[in-house]
Amino acid sequence: MSKVREYEGQGITILYDVARCFHAEECIHGAPGVFQKDARPWVSPDGENPAKTAEVIHRCPTGALHYRAKDASLNEEPDAENTVTVTANGPLLMRGDMEISLSDGLLKETRAAFCRCGASANKPFCDDSHYRIGFTDPGPAASDAANGEAANGPVTLTLAPNGPLLAKGAVIVRNGDGQTASVVTQTAFCRCGASANKPFCDGSHKRIGFTG
Repeated sequence: MSKVREYEGQGITILYDVARCFHAEECIHGAPGVFQKDARPWVSPDGENPAKTAEVIHRCPTGALHYRAKDASLNEEPDAENTVTVTANGPLLMRGDMEISLSDGLLKETRAAFCRCGASANKPFCDDSHYRIGFTDPGPAASDAANGEAANGPVTLTLAPNGPLLAKGAVIVRNGDGQTASVVTQTAFCRCGASANKPFCDGSHKRIGFTG
């Protein structure tokens, strides 16, 4: 369902993947000279200096926004650590050095929002369907035991057919308050919304006949 639009400016070209945006509005609040939701086109690449625009795009939690800058020093680097934030009643927000295996090939990513309610029409990515279906899960509790552990290096993400999101590589798991819950090196995140051990898979996708 990816539909990437490009907006070319003098110092920066902005890429916008419509299907992956769930309107967190970090861009609109961070760089109102560039991103104006009521304007057509809504993106004006030259509305701020490229460095400012790049910094704001880095805040986009879904990876819907990326860019190409003429100044190579502005190129985005993955966060130093891989993190996944389990938002209350919402998606997994992941940042870091990711390689996602999709049906149409491998996607190198630094930011992504993964559906965990099971209802997204743009699986494995979130499309805000958790609001529509009333998905509820508060996320994990904090754990002092996991604090201080490192989680760097690449992480590979694979979709088990009609099953969980398989992660291989070190990842810090945080709750919606930013508190560390655990550090994992290989795990399976629930995608069907039915696990009794959220955010991790417990095999419930087989029981409910999840497809995705």
